[in-house]
Amino acid sequence: MTSRESALVDITPEVLLKAYACGIFPMAESAEDPALYWIEPERRGIIPLDRFHVPSRLARTVRSARFTVVVDCDFDAVVDGCSQPMPGRARTWINNRIRNLYRKLYERGDCHTVEVYEANTLVGGLYGVSLGRAFFGESMFHRARDASKVALVHLVARLKAGRYRLLDTQFVTDHLRTFGAIEVSRSAYHKLLDAALAGEADFGALALDRPISGSTALAYLSAR
Repeated sequence: MTSRESALVDITPEVLLKAYACGIFPMAESAEDPALYWIEPERRGIIPLDRFHVPSRLARTVRSARFTVVVDCDFDAVVDGCSQPMPGRARTWINNRIRNLYRKLYERGDCHTVEVYEANTLVGGLYGVSLGRAFFGESMFHRARDASKVALVHLVARLKAGRYRLLDTQFVTDHLRTFGAIEVSRSAYHKLLDAALAGEADFGALALDRPISGSTALAYLSAR
């Protein structure tokens, strides 16, 4: 289900968070289209945090010293990466209104980034919205093999450490299925969302001011 918002309608960060709490999120048709569409899929993508799967080859990469992973250091660079065309993604839905809205959420502490660096160069990452005990993944990118996957592993470790209950991926791709992503009905999603909104999680349960090692991230994934 979608509905189109006028390009002239002002959407504030407060309105955006209320929309997430109701199970809807905005997208644009393209970077050039100033209008936003409110989206509420019939089938919603989620990754059950207790069933998150890390393939063994990726686990070795996560443990290695190849990448340095930090959070909330360079929002604009992450969104720039997510906005660029990639194989399988010829154009972006991130327009200036989307960028500015989520930057405001980031400045409030309601939007977070996970950033993956290789030799001091940003090579992958993701961003999303935190509300209650739910995290809503918005977009990810990579410029080096496995970089976005490593970002996702670190995100889930942080969510588990912070006692989150829901990781919303909006839709399910073959890529996300390898980590355990599933689709649920709209009604089932709303039950999960309502439960996740009852309470507060802590995105900063793992340090915000320094990198977290891959071994530490994997240890949190295996914790019950």
